[in-house]
Amino acid sequence: MTFGFPLGLVALAAAAPILVAYFLRRKQPPRVVSALFLWRSPDQRAEAGPKLQRFSREVSLLLELCAVVAAAAFLSDAHCGGGASKKHLVAVVDGSLSMQAKSGGKTAADRVRDQLAKLVGAEGVGQLTLIESGLKPTVLAGPQAEVSRALADLERWVPSQPAHDVGPALLVARELAGGKGNKVHFLTDGPLAEGALVPPEVEVLSVGEPVDNVALLSAQRTDVEGEASVTVRVANFSKAERTVVLQLGPRTREVELAAGGTSVVQAKLPAAGPIVVALPDDALAIDGNVTLLPSPPPATKVVLLGGLDPNAGAALRRALAVVPGVTVSTALQPDSLTVGPPGSSAEVTLGAAAPPKSYLGPFFAQKGNPLLEDVQLSGAIWTAGPNPVGRSLMSAGDAVLIAEEEDGRLHFNLDVGRSNVQRTVAWPILVSNLVRRARLSLPGLPRRHLMLGEDVPVTTAPGAAYVLKGPGALQRPVLGVGPVTLPAVTVPGRWALWREGEEVDALEVLPLDPRESDLRSRGPYTVKASAAEGLASIALKQPRSLWPLVVLLALLLVDYWVTARGGAR
Repeated sequence: MTFGFPLGLVALAAAAPILVAYFLRRKQPPRVVSALFLWRSPDQRAEAGPKLQRFSREVSLLLELCAVVAAAAFLSDAHCGGGASKKHLVAVVDGSLSMQAKSGGKTAADRVRDQLAKLVGAEGVGQLTLIESGLKPTVLAGPQAEVSRALADLERWVPSQPAHDVGPALLVARELAGGKGNKVHFLTDGPLAEGALVPPEVEVLSVGEPVDNVALLSAQRTDVEGEASVTVRVANFSKAERTVVLQLGPRTREVELAAGGTSVVQAKLPAAGPIVVALPDDALAIDGNVTLLPSPPPATKVVLLGGLDPNAGAALRRALAVVPGVTVSTALQPDSLTVGPPGSSAEVTLGAAAPPKSYLGPFFAQKGNPLLEDVQLSGAIWTAGPNPVGRSLMSAGDAVLIAEEEDGRLHFNLDVGRSNVQRTVAWPILVSNLVRRARLSLPGLPRRHLMLGEDVPVTTAPGAAYVLKGPGALQRPVLGVGPVTLPAVTVPGRWALWREGEEVDALEVLPLDPRESDLRSRGPYTVKASAAEGLASIALKQPRSLWPLVVLLALLLVDYWVTARGGAR
């Protein structure tokens, strides 16, 4: 048996005056009658003697004592069985990376678990719904899960998301709580972001502590000819100057940081396997330890087909010579980028048919197309022929200079021998963009390192099933063919791309976010809900049990019947 209001048991003290009243002698005034036979039930009480006597109405006394017990059970909100409470509580926990910050031997996530357990016990909650805020709100437990199971699920919770808007999670929580007017608890570790949408039904409880922290802001690696170039930015989020030892693979380096300042560290290391970059453990250890995977430039094969204009071939060779990882040949190879003359089956055609016509501008390029990124043709002379097939990517007047077909084939309507485009800065940029476009079309992961919160680019080939597998048992299927962009993953670490049960590529999601590493503004505070609980919220609460009240009324009726019957006799 459980009691929702244990102070109601004080009502049991009413049994004492009832017992005293039954033990006291009750003296009544004499009654005069004309004959003795009129006394059907002689009164056994004496008109004189001791004040305390043995009572004679045991049944009535027992009924009244039972009525006192029933009244106490009603006032104390007694429930039989373990599932008495049906009160539903909805709580949102902050899934930000900063919740792993440790202070006083406990992380902010641990303090959230403790506070939530206290809240559940104080309010007599029987059902609990837990939601984690993040880039996408996630239901950790529930809806309306048993308290023990929900708290057990919370023990396995590891907050690791970047800074985000908590508004969507709070709106979802309000709907799961029953709509407007129903209280929702939000547990976090610091002040809400400026402009954050917080419904009036939300009560905010912060359990964070302001602490100093030294963190990595960014880490990059590029491998060229067996040498890895590593660039790291370190920040000091504390009130005093700090000197820390930065580990860069097998080497260490001391870094001096001013209060609130940053420092950039560059190093050349052997490009052999992953490189660990680490800082000494502090309040938030996760943002001071990253692993950089090997990042050699992708190997791209460019094949120049026969029939290509010699001037065009020479211009292409000069531009491709400065692009890392590119090899040029004339023999067809698998997964190669083919360039040929107009009318050929090459993926990229370069040349112009007669009659040629030269254009000095202005040149109109399709905005946002990656192929034309940073390409400036001011002062260039472009000689073109009749318009090629496909949609226009660049034009001058009524002439289409670059076109793209539906299957991705490109046509450069350019007579290199009569133009000066190949002698401008726009030419190597245009060729580099072309190589990048070809690399992005190859199956795999175009990038080796992503910051926490960045979308994941993936390129898939038709006829195969791809899965992105992360730390633990996390999996995310890749749907689509060709370049696909997946939503940002919520767990940092190594993520591998698997094709038909075989790992083909991998990337590292770095747990770095400057907004989460700055712990100086964290601290405890409470913001009460500004909206009063509505009728829907009251209806969700467990009502006081009515069975003791029914028992109480039944006992009083029986006692009245017993007493009245005895009086009639």
